[in-house]
Amino acid sequence: MADRERPSFEDSNNVTVQRCFFAYEIAQQYVNGKHTADIGCADGYGTQYLADYTNTTIGVDYSETTIAEARLKHAAKTNLTFKSGSVPPLPLDSESVDVVTAFQFIEHIHARLEFMKEVYRVLKPGGIFLCSTPNALMSIARNPFHVHEYTFTEMESEISKVFDSYSIQGVQGNAQVNAYYEDNAKWAKKILRLDPLGIHKLIPASWLVAPYNLLTTLMRKKLKETNQNTLAITTKDFFLTTERLDFTWDIFVTAHKKQ
Repeated sequence: MADRERPSFEDSNNVTVQRCFFAYEIAQQYVNGKHTADIGCADGYGTQYLADYTNTTIGVDYSETTIAEARLKHAAKTNLTFKSGSVPPLPLDSESVDVVTAFQFIEHIHARLEFMKEVYRVLKPGGIFLCSTPNALMSIARNPFHVHEYTFTEMESEISKVFDSYSIQGVQGNAQVNAYYEDNAKWAKKILRLDPLGIHKLIPASWLVAPYNLLTTLMRKKLKETNQNTLAITTKDFFLTTERLDFTWDIFVTAHKKQ
């Protein structure tokens, strides 16, 4: 599992944080008063938000160290618990939760179809699965933390093998968001000119982690200096759409288990 990509809350990473947190805000309407599980929860930055609305929430992450930190950080929320475990399987009982969320997670694991089947198993009849993941067609460079990035066609093919009822939308940004990502793409393309043969796509992902982290950090800090909207962008600058899906930033799945 290539799963050591963690949320970074520096000012220069604001747009990414807002884009990720947008999914949790969408989830709020589905989790009110429900028993929920958030998979790939990291330190619980989004999980604790869900817990403000749920009956109970369980955060699941592979790292016991990270889970221990999450327990301390969010100890005041008595309806919020955390479990560690490599996914799949899910460390949850069958038909035990109403809603499962997995935001920016599925691209990090190899057994993706098995994960979806595990989600179906732990959902109660009529339960809901909410999933967001980057749109592969909008990725410019290889992310060494990602095992596989989906296209919309691939996602529909896979989710339909597990869930009979589902909808797939795209996460899009307004003009300010898209201008930021256009600037981001320009920087990425400059860097990729140093690798005209595309060797970065062929070598082991572990070799790319250090340079990827360094270059991404430098790029986003530079963008903060040159793009005046970097710190002004919030979750309100993102929205769900069914139009021009191949040009949206993320895939957003809402799947329903049979009653």
